[in-house]
Amino acid sequence: MTNSGTLTATTPSDREVVLTRVFDAPRRMVFQAFTDPELLKLWFGPRGWWLTVCEVDLRVGGGFRFVLRSPEGTELKIRGVYIEITPPERSVHMESYDGIPGESQVTTVLAEHEGKTTLTATILYSSRDARDAVIKAGMEHGAAETYDKLAEMLAAGVRAR
Repeated sequence: MTNSGTLTATTPSDREVVLTRVFDAPRRMVFQAFTDPELLKLWFGPRGWWLTVCEVDLRVGGGFRFVLRSPEGTELKIRGVYIEITPPERSVHMESYDGIPGESQVTTVLAEHEGKTTLTATILYSSRDARDAVIKAGMEHGAAETYDKLAEMLAAGVRAR
């Protein structure tokens, strides 16, 4: 699977995937889009998928729970716990998917330069096999579509109420 060319995905070690994407928006807006349930519902997930459950308790020790549904009705359940939150520049959380063994640590850094924000998400998996299984399942394509939807929402100027 491919992406639109706006996302860079690398594997700097045998347990990591690093996703990098530039958004034409200030980082405070990007951070809010990643942490506000009302905004997440507008963009999170590949095209055709939608969040049927979106719960966020944005505090260290708090967590999130998402349920994504595909056009065919398949559900993907994601949950996590926040380890570190430094608005609007950084967050670290542990993440797991129902039906997929293991847990990954996701470190997201937002760096702003001249009104644009570079997102760097470093995902550390429990093993090389876990990382490779996620890659094989189409993670890069799904992430690229998801971030494209976020870019479109940001370009439209959508903000939380």
